[in-house]
Parts: sequence; structure tokens; C-alpha cells
Amino acid sequence: MNHAQVDVNPRIMFGKPVIKGTRITVELILRKLSEGMTDEQIIKHHPQLTVENIRAAAAFAADHLAGEEIVVASDDSR
Repeated sequence: MNHAQVDVNPRIMFGKPVIKGTRITVELILRKLSEGMTDEQIIKHHPQLTVENIRAAAAFAADHLAGEEIVVASDDSR
């Protein structure tokens, strides 16, 4: 997983993943997308971002979640 546009540095935003060269977190971008904001609206609020940055944030989050451990619980309530 190469995420060249995303930086994780404990000195920047307490180590939260950000778009390189900014203090804009991947989380913030995902929240704006989940609220229904378009790429254009996000860029209007954060002109230092590009569409590629927004896509990079989504890809970073997807790759992070793909590595999550899955726990399957048995259903003993029957």
C-alpha cells in the first residue's frame, strides 16, 4: 500500500493521517464526504486540496479497514 499523498507523523495533528503538506486529516475528508459534500464543495472549503487528495484519503481509509481483524461471535442465544 503506497499512500504517497498521506502522511502520518506524531508531530502533526497528534499522528492522525493527514494530506501531506496540510493539517487536513483523512478523517475530516471522510466526514465531509459522509455528510454528502461533493469534491467541489470540499475543495471550496479547503482550496489547498485537490480531487486526487480526496481520492487518496478514501483509498487510505479503505486500505486501513481492509487490514482490520474480523471477529466472528457465535450466537449462543438459541
